[in-house]
Amino acid sequence: MDFKKILEQFNLPAQAKKYGIPLWQHPQFLFLVIGVIIFASILISYFIGTRYIADPLLVTLLVIILTIILFVIDFIITQSFERLAEASRMKSEFVGIVSHQLKTPLSNLKWVVELLVSGRVDNIKGKQLEFFQILKENTGRMLQLITDLLTVYRIEEKFELKKEKIVIENLLKEVIEEFNPAIKAKNISIKYEVRENIPEILTDRIQLKLVIENLLDNATRYSKDNGEIKIYLGKKNHNFYFEINDSGIGIPKEDQKYIFQRFFRAVNAKTHQPQGSGLGLYIVKSIINRLGGKIGFQSEENKGSTFWFTIPIK
Repeated sequence: MDFKKILEQFNLPAQAKKYGIPLWQHPQFLFLVIGVIIFASILISYFIGTRYIADPLLVTLLVIILTIILFVIDFIITQSFERLAEASRMKSEFVGIVSHQLKTPLSNLKWVVELLVSGRVDNIKGKQLEFFQILKENTGRMLQLITDLLTVYRIEEKFELKKEKIVIENLLKEVIEEFNPAIKAKNISIKYEVRENIPEILTDRIQLKLVIENLLDNATRYSKDNGEIKIYLGKKNHNFYFEINDSGIGIPKEDQKYIFQRFFRAVNAKTHQPQGSGLGLYIVKSIINRLGGKIGFQSEENKGSTFWFTIPIK
């Protein structure tokens, strides 16, 4: 049992600050206030009952029924306020993070476009290609962020799975081929091993490919030059098992519990690779859950990470 987390739950001023609302609007504070009202109502009901109802058992029964009804109402109201407060917090967080993610590429685009329009670029020999490369990189960053946000939207809208039989090894080869330029650019060695005979898998090909792409993208992005990536395919308890291991920067221990949260990026990840939406692993876990599987990882800072997932074969 994590007593620190329990104590944090009772720190109402801190919780209110987290949600960005006054203390009197905090769901748990409202729960306590309503609880006091309920307790007072029960006492009043009991004293009124004992005065006007002769049977003590009937009085007790009425008080119990009233208590249950009031607590159910209290719970429903509190849960509603909590969902509203969480939605408000996530909305503010979403706006802040997306604005931050878009600000840098948009500023770079504005600067380059202004320079091109001014005509001064003609006087800067050999710089034209560099400026167009900046345009390409920054539009790519914005496009990737928008793509990730649309994927998150589809996931949260509970997209319909389109299952088909696929040969997982062929799908993996296809993804590796797509990432070959990035892998070669960093001189990374990539190997995969099929540990046992795997039958065709009945699953959503597009979503599973998105999972593998995100995991391989992270392994490539956060691996150091001349690093190594190993991928294993196999079966585990009648499920398909996928494992990817890299020799990259790893995940600090204190950040590991947040790694599948939306928009979260470890401190060393931001330093190593400033660009990134923090949505990749959230998307991966959401899709794996939707496919009926499980996902996990082991990681040590500066020594690399191993991510794995399982999904039903049929």
